[in-house]
Amino acid sequence: MAEIIQERIEDRIPELEQLERVGLFSRAEIKAIIKKASDLEYKIQRRALFKEDFINYIQYEINLLELIQRRRTRIKYSFKKDEIEHSIVHRIQGVFRRASAKWKDDVQLWLSYVVFCKKWATKAQLSKVFSAMLAIHSNKPALWIMAAKWEMEDRLSSESARQLFLRALRFHPECPKLYQEYFRMELMHAEKLRKEKQEFEKADMDMGSFDHSEEILNGELARIIYKNSISKIKGAEFHVSLLSIAQLFDFSKDLQKEIYDDLQAMHTDDPLTWDYVARRELEIQSQPGDEQPLTKKARAAEVGRREERCCAVYEEAVKTLPTEGMWKCYINFCLERFSKKTSSEFLRGKRLERTMISFRKAHELKLLSESQYKQWIELLLPRDFFTEALEVAEAGIELFKDSVTMWQMKLQVLIASKSPDIAMFVEEAFVHLKPQVCLPLWISWAEWSEGAQSHEDTEAIYKKAILAITGTSSVTLKDKYLDWAYRIGGNKKARTVFKSLQENRPFSVDFFRKMIQFEKEQIFGWTTSKKN
Repeated sequence: MAEIIQERIEDRIPELEQLERVGLFSRAEIKAIIKKASDLEYKIQRRALFKEDFINYIQYEINLLELIQRRRTRIKYSFKKDEIEHSIVHRIQGVFRRASAKWKDDVQLWLSYVVFCKKWATKAQLSKVFSAMLAIHSNKPALWIMAAKWEMEDRLSSESARQLFLRALRFHPECPKLYQEYFRMELMHAEKLRKEKQEFEKADMDMGSFDHSEEILNGELARIIYKNSISKIKGAEFHVSLLSIAQLFDFSKDLQKEIYDDLQAMHTDDPLTWDYVARRELEIQSQPGDEQPLTKKARAAEVGRREERCCAVYEEAVKTLPTEGMWKCYINFCLERFSKKTSSEFLRGKRLERTMISFRKAHELKLLSESQYKQWIELLLPRDFFTEALEVAEAGIELFKDSVTMWQMKLQVLIASKSPDIAMFVEEAFVHLKPQVCLPLWISWAEWSEGAQSHEDTEAIYKKAILAITGTSSVTLKDKYLDWAYRIGGNKKARTVFKSLQENRPFSVDFFRKMIQFEKEQIFGWTTSKKN
């Protein structure tokens, strides 16, 4: 082994001599490099090999390369790169090859190899790395996509990218992501050809060598991929994803129309189809061709008209497809539009009214989910619609009795409306809910009590909660109890609570840190007052 290490160190001598000769490194630095390289070589030549040793070797050599680059820039010396950098790059590639051959399954190691080659190696070398990686990791679509993108964007080779996608689809014939990226690649290729044709025409050059048909220029290859993909991958979501990609390319209007028509014909029973069709109305002007700048009022009116058209589609959708999923799409749209900032009070009022109506209609049909009842209450509370919020919370509890979220939402309504029935309501909630899920209710009740009731009442709530909540769920409660004790009674009260909880495990590390901090503050305060 010593002979091998000595031989590899001797192989470095020409580049090290060049580094010293051209003034990039001093003799002392060269000696330090040789010593470090010997240590690293020993670790990757011994019998028991560890991946970390190879990584450390590679990282050291990369750091050396970057240092050489910085020093070249500083002294403005750009010669002898073949003798210096290329030799180091070749050595690093050799180490990467050994490591990736031994730890074939380590994807991160392969990706590090790819990143290194992108920065330091030639395109031909990187192409070989991708081939070796894909031969082992052919089961990972993301790696095929990465390789194809590199061929398309860096090597500017549409044909190589196409071949990679076709090979990938033989391994993964039902992978949506592969079809999406292949579809995008063919559209990019068509766009590139169209630009080349424009350049030819602009320069008034002979078009004899440009033998691409109009079909190809209009994205016919992408259309073929689209047709093949929807025969294998069903569902509106995939269909919409291809349409979204096609919309990025202005020349593909015919293809976009075909995909859009197919979406409506093939997926009428999918809420996503109706959602897409409705949202599309936002992009369509009420008066096409009118390019004159609009006043703020006119812009708000135009946005209002577009939103009305969207809602008309949604109204038709919930009649045609009266499902919870369809109503969810409609309500989410209303909430999104309501959250948009606008200076128009009329538009904001209209959006609020529309959102409230959609919630009420879905509620009447019993097609609201638990999360939507929560959203509805959160919409009502900031506007002080306490009566309606209470009705909604009660309706939510009626449907989802085992949901701590719904009980907590009603508690928030009672607290916001300053109801005298809070304690009675919480006790009722504990009857219906399992003790282990009640932590959020106990915390909300205690936090409300801290600001609304006496210290004795609040402490009684904390003590009840500690008895009711056990296990890891009680950790947060104990931290809050200790914090509250310190706020209302200082170190003395905190110490009393800490002692009372000592046998009531488990605790968090923060619980002890807080108590230590409280004691330190007490000692510091006492020392300061004594000095004064």
